[in-house]
Amino acid sequence: MQGVLTFFKGILNEYLDQMIEAIKGIRIIDVLDILILAFVLYFLYAFIRDRRAGKLAVGFVVIIVLYFISSALNMYALKLIFDNFYQVGILAIFIVFQPELRAALEKVGGTPISGLKNITSDTGKLAALGAQIESVCDSATALSRDRVGALLVIERTTKLGEYIKSGVVVDAAISPYIIRNIFFDKAPLHDGAVIIREGRVYAAGCFLPLSTNYDIDKDLGTRHRAAIGMSEASDAVVIVVSEENGVISMAVNGSLKRNYNYTTLKQELNVLLAPQHQNEHHRGKVKKEKKK
Repeated sequence: MQGVLTFFKGILNEYLDQMIEAIKGIRIIDVLDILILAFVLYFLYAFIRDRRAGKLAVGFVVIIVLYFISSALNMYALKLIFDNFYQVGILAIFIVFQPELRAALEKVGGTPISGLKNITSDTGKLAALGAQIESVCDSATALSRDRVGALLVIERTTKLGEYIKSGVVVDAAISPYIIRNIFFDKAPLHDGAVIIREGRVYAAGCFLPLSTNYDIDKDLGTRHRAAIGMSEASDAVVIVVSEENGVISMAVNGSLKRNYNYTTLKQELNVLLAPQHQNEHHRGKVKKEKKK
């Protein structure tokens, strides 16, 4: 018994010595390498989790597993097929995942800049933004009350120039009257989307990309599918008013939330559009008031 314990103790000591040597050999660049890889893998997982690409990725992983199994077990027929498949596999990935890759690159390009664009201490700009949010909320609730279908796209860091080109440039100050007139059912531009850029109604009658997500509720119409598609392809905030029941919905990052009213819509837009430091200031103010 003592000999067995000594044997396992020797193995454990040897294993610990190897671990200590391995840890001593770790450089700062190795830690950075692991952190970057973890970030990339997490970003890929978060991006494909709720998209069609997730199912395609699972299928691709299954093919890789089958390839290694066929190689290990010398299954010549399967191995021959998979060898030929991987010769064009990279090209096939770019073709099949083209919409998802494009959306991912657009979001990666916009993410670092968003923090810089949101940093401002100009009280005038904050007041102007608050007035614009109120105009959007007034418009949405008025359209909802009258059962008028509408699609409002608020541009953020991802530029929507290609979709603006599909409509008519208006470039007018945000006003509930302008937005309601655009979506009046006899107006020539009422079927398209309104794109709001830098606090102005920049274009109307714009065509948006439809989402290809098969998990979307089949009861949702083309407007809602276009709203989700636009939010998948960019970081825009998209507001939808249903023509059938007047329900106000919002699409952000490929996710659709429904049943907004004036108050909840205004709160959500303030969180999404207002500068980060304003939200922090507001939270600090609320905490102080609670303490009092």
